[in-house]
Amino acid sequence: MSNAVNEFNEYRSKMNEKILNDNNKIIKRIFNLDTNAYAAGVLDIKTKELLGLVASTVLRCDDCIKYHLETCYKQKLSKAEIMEALSIATLVGGTIVVPHLRRAYEYWEELEKA
Repeated sequence: MSNAVNEFNEYRSKMNEKILNDNNKIIKRIFNLDTNAYAAGVLDIKTKELLGLVASTVLRCDDCIKYHLETCYKQKLSKAEIMEALSIATLVGGTIVVPHLRRAYEYWEELEKA
């Protein structure tokens, strides 16, 4: 993986571990709910990850966008599928999400370098 991808994952893992080690029941339940929400169900994992990517883009959360992009990459989604989802997110979110679209495109390129 590229340095940008490794840095993101290392920071995310380190901070998640610290947060979860504080043993806050509410936070642990939120993390658990998030994990379970993206598990296969009536909708498959790929569809759920694309939904998460679109929602994260509209909400303008770069960390969330990176997380969903990496999961989409691991699920073998194509660049075309990602760009179509991001086009919907840009349509729904408006021009204010364009900077996040740029960073998402750049991060996807980093994932492809692996």
